Amino acid sequence: MKYKKLGQTYVLRVDPGEDIVQSILKLADKEDIQVAEVTGIGAVSDVTIGVFDPLEKVYHSTELSDVFEITSLIGNLTRQGRQPYLHVHVNIASFDGKTYGGHLNKATVSATAEIIVRTFEGEIGRQFDNEIGLNLFKF
Repeated sequence: MKYKKLGQTYVLRVDPGEDIVQSILKLADKEDIQVAEVTGIGAVSDVTIGVFDPLEKVYHSTELSDVFEITSLIGNLTRQGRQPYLHVHVNIASFDGKTYGGHLNKATVSATAEIIVRTFEGEIGRQFDNEIGLNLFKF
């Protein structure tokens, strides 16, 4: 991963073989990012996405091994305690136009990924909510 800071925004290039999620978390840790908006595009393979079941309070994961184009990647970066917490959703398309989407757990870059991390002043944390079963914003 390579990146450049422009004002309060980081522009990342994630290279082949690197994981998008881990690259963003590494940037957040290195640059001490507290809160940010995350968007991106790119080409990936070996993707794991999840969908949250509010009745069972668990994520159901799907692993996909093919070549995909990211048609949308959007989410946020906050902190849970001292650790960066990334919450990103993705939509990906295969060669035949079939799409998949959900919470992004893992995506290995196959060609390149271009990620924008726009930071904000202040802090937003995360706290687990037993009733919902998720780590929610803590203001």
